[in-house]
Amino acid sequence: MGKHWVMVPKTPKVATIKDVAAKAQAGKTSISRYLNGEFHLLSDNLRQRIETAIRELNYRPNQMARSLKHGRTGLIGLIIADIGNPFSVEVLKGVEAESIKQGFMTVVCNADNSIERECQFIQLLKGYRVDGLIINSAGVNEQFIDVLKQTTLPFVLLDRKIDNFPCDMVGLDNPASAQMAFNHLLEQGFEAICFVTEPIVYNSARQERLQTFQALSQDNPQIKSEFHEVTLPNPEKLASIVAEFCISHRGMRKAIVAANGVLTLQLAYAMNQQGLRWGADIGFLSFDNLEWAAFAGQGVTSVSQPTAEMGHKAVTCLLEKLENPEKEPTQHLFHGELIIRNSTTL
Repeated sequence: MGKHWVMVPKTPKVATIKDVAAKAQAGKTSISRYLNGEFHLLSDNLRQRIETAIRELNYRPNQMARSLKHGRTGLIGLIIADIGNPFSVEVLKGVEAESIKQGFMTVVCNADNSIERECQFIQLLKGYRVDGLIINSAGVNEQFIDVLKQTTLPFVLLDRKIDNFPCDMVGLDNPASAQMAFNHLLEQGFEAICFVTEPIVYNSARQERLQTFQALSQDNPQIKSEFHEVTLPNPEKLASIVAEFCISHRGMRKAIVAANGVLTLQLAYAMNQQGLRWGADIGFLSFDNLEWAAFAGQGVTSVSQPTAEMGHKAVTCLLEKLENPEKEPTQHLFHGELIIRNSTTL
């Protein structure tokens, strides 16, 4: 049998900075200045020649080589607790938008609500030479704090606080937001409130919301209050909480409060399964303003977080830390907005 020859196409030659310099009739120093944005050091004619050469050669700078030279990779590590959480998704959008605006790219890691996985991501991202970290942690325990203390990367915590450990943090003013929500229910004449949250251990945002509602309930003993922690998914438990709350406070003006967006959807389902209409049979208030909240049923009253602004601020805060490593840690707390809908105006 005869031999069969297979023609393998040649791999296109990758243009180098030397090729750009030759085509533009310029020195490599001028090309580097152009790539670094130092246009003021180049004449208009020279800059135009470099732009043309880069375009015609389809030149792409070697980012890894540049990072070794300048000590920066242009990468920001973003660790989020749960990619399925509406809050995390909206914050991610804000972080990515501001990162691109500032000339950085984000490396997104989903911890899937695992503190151990978050700790692994911190070590992994350090190996990838990211310039810094933005962390929306699943929880803050001793292991997580130890890893943060050991890392040499600058970082900003998002929506999480750590007692007695000064660090940069961006998040919601949870006590003020929870008080705003409670006062609204009080003004609307609700006589019984059922506050439902995912487990608060290691999670400062949930702790602050729950503690604020508990304190305000003690100050207003005329309000009959219940507090429940539920590990999700647990539709049976949520259905039981809703049913027992309604039975225990039959005839009273009552409302259920969901401590975050994930719970909002599941509590809405539990009430729907039992034929309860929020805005008619029962009040309903949510932390996090979900996209469907304005349209479902009579609309769900929500504490809206400025998630995009929080994402933007986390990036600028991190970049300030990169420019000034000795900068004192700061907390940036945003005000929530209460969006009142028919679910609490029975």
